[in-house]
Formats: sequence, C-alpha cells, structure tokens
Amino acid sequence: MSTASTTDVPLRVRRKAVFAASLGNFIEWFEFTLYGFFAAIIALNFFTFDGGESSLVATFAAFGVSFVFRPLGAIVFAHFGDRTGRRTTLSVAVISMSLATFAIGVTPSYETAGVLAPVLLVLARLVQGFSAGGEFGGATSYMVEYAPRGRRAFYGSWQFFTQLLAGLCAACTGAGLSAVLTEVDLVEWGWRIPFVLTLPLGLIGLYLRLKLDETPEFTERRRTPQPKAVGSAPILVALGDHWRILASIIGLMITGTTMFYMMQAFWPAFLVEEVGMRLADMYGAMIVGICANLALIPLWAVLSDRIGRRKPFLVATPVLLLIVAAPVYWLLLQGEFATAVMGYLLVALAGSPMMGVLATAMADSFPTAVRYSGLSLAYSLAVSIFGGFTPLVLSAMVEGTGNLMSPAYYLMATAVVSTVAAALFGEPALGPEPASEPDRVPAD
Repeated sequence: MSTASTTDVPLRVRRKAVFAASLGNFIEWFEFTLYGFFAAIIALNFFTFDGGESSLVATFAAFGVSFVFRPLGAIVFAHFGDRTGRRTTLSVAVISMSLATFAIGVTPSYETAGVLAPVLLVLARLVQGFSAGGEFGGATSYMVEYAPRGRRAFYGSWQFFTQLLAGLCAACTGAGLSAVLTEVDLVEWGWRIPFVLTLPLGLIGLYLRLKLDETPEFTERRRTPQPKAVGSAPILVALGDHWRILASIIGLMITGTTMFYMMQAFWPAFLVEEVGMRLADMYGAMIVGICANLALIPLWAVLSDRIGRRKPFLVATPVLLLIVAAPVYWLLLQGEFATAVMGYLLVALAGSPMMGVLATAMADSFPTAVRYSGLSLAYSLAVSIFGGFTPLVLSAMVEGTGNLMSPAYYLMATAVVSTVAAALFGEPALGPEPASEPDRVPAD
C-alpha cells in the first residue's frame, strides 16, 4: 500500500481513533478481569455446595472455562473484521461483554437458586470469553494501523497499557468496596455493584466505537484487489500461509499470559486464602505493582521506536522472569504488605519490556488483509491454553503438592519456552506494511 494513505491522516484524527479504541479496550478488559479480583467472594456465593467450604478450584474452573470459547470468538469476529471492517465487530464485542458481565452481577447465589446459580454463572463466562476473543485483534489493529511511521510501538503499547489500567481500576474497585463495606455486606451484595455498573459502561464503549472510521490501512487495502481466498476466508489464509509466525507468537506469549493471569486472577485469592494476607494489603500491593507497569510500558515502547528494534525487549522479559520468579514468590509468602509490594515491583520490572512492544510486533508480523485474523488466533490460542487455566492449574498444584512455592517453578518453566521463542523470533517490519513474507520474517 502507499504510505500516503497513512501519512495524510491528521494527528487529531489519529489520536481520536486510538483514544476510542483504547477506551473500548479498557471497558472490555475491566469487565473481564472483575471476576478474578472477586474470585474468593464468588466462591462463597456460587460454589459453597451443601453448606460446606467454598471451592476455589471450582471458581477458577469457571474462570478458565470462558477461555475455551475465546478461539471460537476469535474466528467469528476476525472473519468479519478482516472482510467487512474493524469498527462493527469491535462494537459488537464490547456490548456483548457488558451484557454478560451484567448478567453475572444479577445472577442469584447458590443459596437462592441451587445448582442453577453456577450454571448461569458459567454461561455468562462463556459469553464473556467469546466476546474477548474478538477484542484483542481488532483493538490492536486499530491502534497500530492509525500509528504514524516511527510511533507504531508507542501506539500499539496502548493495548497492554489499557488492559493493565483496567486491572488497576478493578483492583481499586475491590479495595474501595472492601474499605467502605463490612465483610458480610461485601460478600452478600456489595461485590455485585461493579458487575451491574458495567452495562452503562458498555453503552459508552458502543457509542464511541460506532463513531469511529475505518483505519487508513484497512481502507486502502479494500481498494486493492485481493486473492479470492483472502476475501472469502481470511482466517484460513492466516492459518495456512502464516502458521509459522502463529506458532512463534504463541510460544512468545506463554510467559506473558501466565504472568498476567497469575497476578490478576490467581494472586488475589492465593494471597488471602493460602498466605493469610489481609484483603486491603493484597489490593494495595497489587495497585502499586500495576502502577509501576503502567509507568514502564510506554517508556519501553518509546525506546523501541527510537532504536528501531523490538526483539531485545521481547527477549528481556522471559529471561528476567526466569531469574526473579523464585525470589518473587518467597517475598509473597512472607505475607507482609512491604514484601508483597517488592514482589509486584520485581514482576513489573521484568514483564514491562515485552508488554511495551509485543502488540505492535505481533501486528506487524501479519499483512493488513489478515491482520485481525492472525492477531486474534495467536492471542486467543495462547491465552486460552496457557492463561485462562493458569489459576486453576496453580491452585491444583498448591493443593496437590502442599508446596506454596510450586507456582514459581511453573512460571520458570514457561519462561524457558518463551526465551527460546523470543530468540528465534525475527525482527518484525517497522513500517506501515509488514514483511513481504510475514510467516518468515528475517532473522536478526
């Protein structure tokens, strides 16, 4: 495509588009991550069978089952996103997520509805997973395709920045509710408040996304004749022609997605239930860690744009996590606010380099015609297999072995895989168009 189609876009239009895409992305992930932050309370409401103890494993199984539908959502949303445009598919994604999250907030507890309660909860989580499958690829495409040359890593970094910002707001919501409500009120009805309020948030996201124009790269691509296979089944083209890069990205993401869902879904319940940390201290430490990530991610992205390279940042994160995983868990197991803060800060320092450049590196590995499909497939498969079931796997490891350090060894194992994938991952193209052979990008 000609670079004129992207360079002629006014900066004001670029910023408006990226803001709208980022805000919608924030709303979507805020709603999705609420479940993890309230996992311990959800266990008390939906998985306390026959008056016995609540089951955290069952709660995390319900958390993980939503990820089974992510690849299906990725296939459906990406098909229409690459064929007809990013705007409409992203609009559907954000409102369907809001409706499912609202449904969780109004679903009666097990005490009221019996076994129907966890069934309805799981159904809502499945809809959430389906919706989330279409979010990453579309939002990332919007951010990167509106970026001017030399700023693509910075624009793309808003993908993970807004995900973490959503996590921060979810953590602040939990901390705020736990501060103003008694524990009894929080468990009985207080936890439902943020879930119910997601419906108006979703309507705001829907309005903003419907006001967006298509990206200049996608608009230009529609003017260019495409092979019939690309026009009719872009998802099959992404699988058939770009399977190598798909496999590489999945390997690259294993550590990042494990780390993300370990922090935002496993640690809140683990630190309270197993380590005995006070709820307020857990939320406080998490907020400090997320704030550190938010400060570091755009800095790494700007540095990447300046030096014109992304691979060093992709390699740095799994190597650093391999080094700090065990010390981080040792700090967490002390059960003190100060040591938990140190653990979260170490993870932020190790994880932020990759998060600053990963979304753009992934996007530039696929041509515009199948970018939504390639991004959605790679991300949803990696997150479904290695992210969504992370809390369940780690809870089962702790219960099965009795070793509270076992999650650290799991994180280290994933870091080894991602280190190899990052070392083999070629330096993605740096301009508006990716390499001519996206499934075989040149090595360093």
